[in-house]
Amino acid sequence: MDSIYQLWLSSGLAQMSLGQASMILVCLSLLYLAIAKKFEPLLLVTIGFGGILSNIPGVEIATGDGLLFLVYKIGIETGVFPLIIFMGVGAMTDFGPLLANPRTLFLGAAAQFGIFATLLGAIALSSLGILDFDIKQAAAIGIIGGADGPTAIFVAGKLAPELLGAIAIAAYSYMALVPIIQPPIMRALTTEHERKIEMVQLREVSRLEKIVFPLLLLLLVALLLPSAAPLLGMFCFGNLMRECGVVDRLTDTTQNALINIVTIFLGLGVGSKLSSEAFLNIETLGILFLGMGAFAIGTASGVLMAKLMNLASSTPINPLIGAAGVSAVPMASRVANKVGLESNPQNFLLMHAMGPNVAGVIGSAVAAGVLIQFAGG
Repeated sequence: MDSIYQLWLSSGLAQMSLGQASMILVCLSLLYLAIAKKFEPLLLVTIGFGGILSNIPGVEIATGDGLLFLVYKIGIETGVFPLIIFMGVGAMTDFGPLLANPRTLFLGAAAQFGIFATLLGAIALSSLGILDFDIKQAAAIGIIGGADGPTAIFVAGKLAPELLGAIAIAAYSYMALVPIIQPPIMRALTTEHERKIEMVQLREVSRLEKIVFPLLLLLLVALLLPSAAPLLGMFCFGNLMRECGVVDRLTDTTQNALINIVTIFLGLGVGSKLSSEAFLNIETLGILFLGMGAFAIGTASGVLMAKLMNLASSTPINPLIGAAGVSAVPMASRVANKVGLESNPQNFLLMHAMGPNVAGVIGSAVAAGVLIQFAGG
């Protein structure tokens, strides 16, 4: 009888706390959203499963010398995994729409306003005693507004690793909800006439332009803001491999096998930080609330910038593509195209929206460099 009792005491059920049980339910919910609803499945499946493993009592896989702890320590705490993913994203990115219509760079830049507005909001709520975030934590929360998961993880790992799990969940959840969150904001800020605006055909961009651009972008930004060089450098390197046309094998590996392998371990590493102690608190709810605000402000800022640019331009821009300034590539572009087609079945905005969408990726990397430069010192 004593042996049976000792066996029960050593079981996970006997040792499980209410918080751990709650987090397992949260992680099962993430798996449901990924599998049944197809919300960011590549990340939410791995994050959700990693979270379940890290909350099973008696399993030291997320602590000590456990696999998930080592994955987090080697790949996320050092920033290696987000940087490799950024290289893969660069290898899959076409700068053509941005180069064909350089004005859309301003839309991507405007959408980053959500990052800094949320940073100020987190500081304000902390000064009022509602939440308790220092400047590094507030900066890490603000980057959610860029709608770029690897960037959010990279900045959180540098500035506020204790908030990494909540920030990653918020960033990827809102990216997955782009088709739900963005359309009401886009419709509220535009008229039917504006949504019907048809944009002119994009010019053809030469191969030389596509090769020179990532090199020029890296040198200009990195020399002015060195802290942005890691993210932007890997992004530009991946894009250069794509466009130079002489390293097809490397490009194929980066676009497929490498980014897939790193995505698996990145998700498991993030999941290892979903412990009940770190996740089940008022600060996490604050992060989710602020992240939603950051995303909404970024979407609105891009739309409003397009409307402002139309006041000073003889060639109108459909304001809907401004919403693609958040760097949820290519989902935000597809949403802009879909909302445009609702008002005008002949209005195909997808390629036009890719310009601000790519600019948003660049903008979020630059914003990350600014936050690390000034908040990380």
